[in-house]
Amino acid sequence: MSYTILMYLHLATILPAFVLGTLSFILKKGTVTHKIIGRIYMILMLLTAFITLFMPSFIGPQLFNHFGWIHLFSFLTIYTVPTAYTAIKKGDVRRHKIKMIGLYVGAMLIAGAFTFVPGRYMHTLFFT
Repeated sequence: MSYTILMYLHLATILPAFVLGTLSFILKKGTVTHKIIGRIYMILMLLTAFITLFMPSFIGPQLFNHFGWIHLFSFLTIYTVPTAYTAIKKGDVRRHKIKMIGLYVGAMLIAGAFTFVPGRYMHTLFFT
């Protein structure tokens, strides 16, 4: 699959995940709406994490001529989503909350900010 197709698939999953993740933080916790938004958010985050694993890094050092530092966020997501889900199913709200905040800040905000560095597609789209 071409990098361009993967990039658009990534955008198609991460943009609604950003909106739903933000809504999830704003809305009251524990409601049916929060649970539905949360499940969709988790699915979208897992999809986007797996999609990005197929996207080679073109900036900075690479491992196996493919993975870059940005891929650490993909692995963070693949680990965090199931453990956050397991935590809430076990009734451990505190652990779920910490994991979901970490996922949102790390994989969404910090990784998202890295997409705007020079040499990345979003940088060329918005700043050139």
